[in-house]
Amino acid sequence: MSTVNYVTKESLELMRGELAELKTAGRSEIAQAIAEAREKGDLKENAEYDAAKEAQGLHEAKIAKLESIIANSRVIDTKDLDLSKVSVLSKVKITNMKTKKLVEYHLVSEKEADLKAGKISVTSPIGRGLLGKAVGEIAEIDVPAGKLKFRIEEIGI
Repeated sequence: MSTVNYVTKESLELMRGELAELKTAGRSEIAQAIAEAREKGDLKENAEYDAAKEAQGLHEAKIAKLESIIANSRVIDTKDLDLSKVSVLSKVKITNMKTKKLVEYHLVSEKEADLKAGKISVTSPIGRGLLGKAVGEIAEIDVPAGKLKFRIEEIGI
């Protein structure tokens, strides 16, 4: 089951560049490692060969996953965003009602999520809880630690 990934044009280009790198230089490096391991003798007792083959399998799985993400990506132009409600690619300022702390999140696809950069996935509990809310609304969100309440202060891009 594939889900739609909403991304910016820039993010899609970055993913395509990463995929091209994995398919060219990445595959070449692994093929070279396998060839070097083969030269070391009996393949039945060759740990280097086994490790290189395993790395090849993981590399191909990463390529397949990235291809799937790209195939299911839909480009959203930030000019087309409705800023009256929280949506994918929105930047949202919210206040934690319990701590009164103001935080800002950028809602992005799972692939782009980076909490240190303030980017959270729209599929995360907080991301899902904020979607569709308008300025002034209170979002009650169930998280593993319990229920959190956030007030939407500002929606931007």
